[in-house]
Amino acid sequence: MSGQSVGAPLLREVPVLSGDDTVRTAVRALLDAGVTALPVADDDGRFAGIFGEREFVTAIFPGYLRELHGAHFIRRSLDDELLRRRGCLDEPVARHTFTEHVDVGADFSDAELAEIYLHHRVSVIPVLNEDRRVMGIITRRDFFRALAERALEG
Repeated sequence: MSGQSVGAPLLREVPVLSGDDTVRTAVRALLDAGVTALPVADDDGRFAGIFGEREFVTAIFPGYLRELHGAHFIRRSLDDELLRRRGCLDEPVARHTFTEHVDVGADFSDAELAEIYLHHRVSVIPVLNEDRRVMGIITRRDFFRALAERALEG
């Protein structure tokens, strides 16, 4: 084993969303980028949070689903929900942004990444410069793959 950081080479440059972007624009950006979540910046260009798959599902489905232990008794189809919540596509991303700060600085360690993935339900970790501007992201999938490959090589 080489002793090099697993996470350092995994940094991906991705589009950074604005809180004023619509959910529709954000979902298209997610699909185009091929990642599960993207960082959102405030009006000053500093990291404000994350918008991703979980936030989109939350925007589409009614809020009470988060409180239920099971939704098997609800028989509405996805098309019914999309029809009822179609307007959410034109809502600003800021309304649905996950704002818990689960980010790292440019000098992050592998242990720091692992701790965040273990203790928070995030699929990406934004890497920020000293001005809290997004340099890129590290995806949980990429981190897992690099960690698994390193563990299996020795």
